[in-house]
Amino acid sequence: MSDRQTSDEGARKNTPSDYRVIEEPIFWRRSRSVELTPTPPPDKPEPVRRPAKVARQLALAHHLEAAIERGLVADQAALARKLGLTRARVTQLFDLLMLAADLQEQVLALEAVDGAEPMAERTLRAVAHAGTWAEQRSAWTTIVSSARPVVHRP
Repeated sequence: MSDRQTSDEGARKNTPSDYRVIEEPIFWRRSRSVELTPTPPPDKPEPVRRPAKVARQLALAHHLEAAIERGLVADQAALARKLGLTRARVTQLFDLLMLAADLQEQVLALEAVDGAEPMAERTLRAVAHAGTWAEQRSAWTTIVSSARPVVHRP
């Protein structure tokens, strides 16, 4: 190969015929590298909504209390043995039943959106232990006004 042939090949790489003008809209798509694509990015999916974990736990506490009242289980200790939970955990669930009735309704209406829980169970138990229902409502108002979602990542 002569030097002239190699220089001709190098010159052909940068000729104006190798470039093209794009007249359609271009969208950036970020992945490992940035790509230009002629299709727009897909719309964000609808948020996934489900009952909050504290709402499910409060509903479970009501269910367990009903089982004791119907005589299906003798007491909380027997319930703990039957479910494979500790007595302390069953007591924590039953503590949620100490909430004022209107607060229980509000808790049961809570939703988790895209995995972000509205509040932790520990926070709700602190409200339940606040004392009288008026004190619970005051604590609830404080918590709801300053609430940040709790994000649980699997």
